[in-house]
Amino acid sequence: MSECIEIDGRKIGGAHLPYVIAEMSANHNGNIDTAFSIIAQAKQAGADAIKIQTYRPDTITLDSALPDFQIHDGLWAGKTLYQLYEWAHTPWEWHAPLFDYARKLGITIFSSPFDSTAVDLLENLNAPAYKIASFEAVDLPLIKYVASTGKPMIISTGMADAEEIAEAIEAAREGGCKELAILHCVSGYPAPAEDYNLRTIPDMIARHGLVTGLSDHTLDNTTAITSVALGASIIEKHFTLDRSGGGPDDSFSLEPHELVALCRDTKTAWQALGQVDYGRKSSEQGNVKFRRSLYFVKNLNAGDVVTPDAIRSVRPGFGVPPKFANNIVGCRVNADVAAASAVTWGVLSDKA
Repeated sequence: MSECIEIDGRKIGGAHLPYVIAEMSANHNGNIDTAFSIIAQAKQAGADAIKIQTYRPDTITLDSALPDFQIHDGLWAGKTLYQLYEWAHTPWEWHAPLFDYARKLGITIFSSPFDSTAVDLLENLNAPAYKIASFEAVDLPLIKYVASTGKPMIISTGMADAEEIAEAIEAAREGGCKELAILHCVSGYPAPAEDYNLRTIPDMIARHGLVTGLSDHTLDNTTAITSVALGASIIEKHFTLDRSGGGPDDSFSLEPHELVALCRDTKTAWQALGQVDYGRKSSEQGNVKFRRSLYFVKNLNAGDVVTPDAIRSVRPGFGVPPKFANNIVGCRVNADVAAASAVTWGVLSDKA
């Protein structure tokens, strides 16, 4: 597997700027015009991609009110799974116009499929990549089916333990995936930053040798920005026009101004990483003259011996470096020197 993948012509990996995915999820709230606006705002904010979810209620769960299908806690308490997904899904007839609109705007669009029929729909739309959601990371047959498309894949690992992550990766490989990335994720909505244990990211990179990123469900950008310093090459955040919009995912999603900040600040974090470099930087060149150096602090006549109290280490830096002070004490000056003049080798003779 390569440590660089490419989606829609954009290279993704440690040597490239972080790839920012704006996850629409259910934030269209059943209105296609809102979906169009989310795509437009994601593009304007600087995101690399907009991601949707492709399922119907009956492809993801059963229409049952039995206890197994009831949601008792969290944001969606009181609903059945079927009711939640009926509320949250992106109608399949929207997919073609959403893909067309995103392509018109010049932002990559792809999706998380939740069954083989969703993959088939997305293949008909020539989706450039696929995302496996955390809850589907244990569905190895689905992973293999997606992998069989030959498209790049991103697998989110929320709730998966080390063994399950390895199994998902192996399924993708067995299915034929050549370009694979994984995302560290905490499947809480929202998730507290302290649950993220971001030091897991470099361990994932070392274990699997794959492009690795973060699917972030915290309420601000700090966790995502920090992850870049630990090697995250992909950042995925839920995105909405209005956090108070009342939809299934609005309350833990970024608003447009926050997505702008995420795109800007993850780029800055990546640029700040740079490479190992002890050399003088371009922005420092003009300040070298303000470093400390040796200056005469009293008038001396030609032939006088330089005593310890005749020189001092001060700013600016036009004199001999302070490390040579002991070498200079005991030398004679070969010309008159005035206080506040720089100590230079040219005015010094051998020691007396």
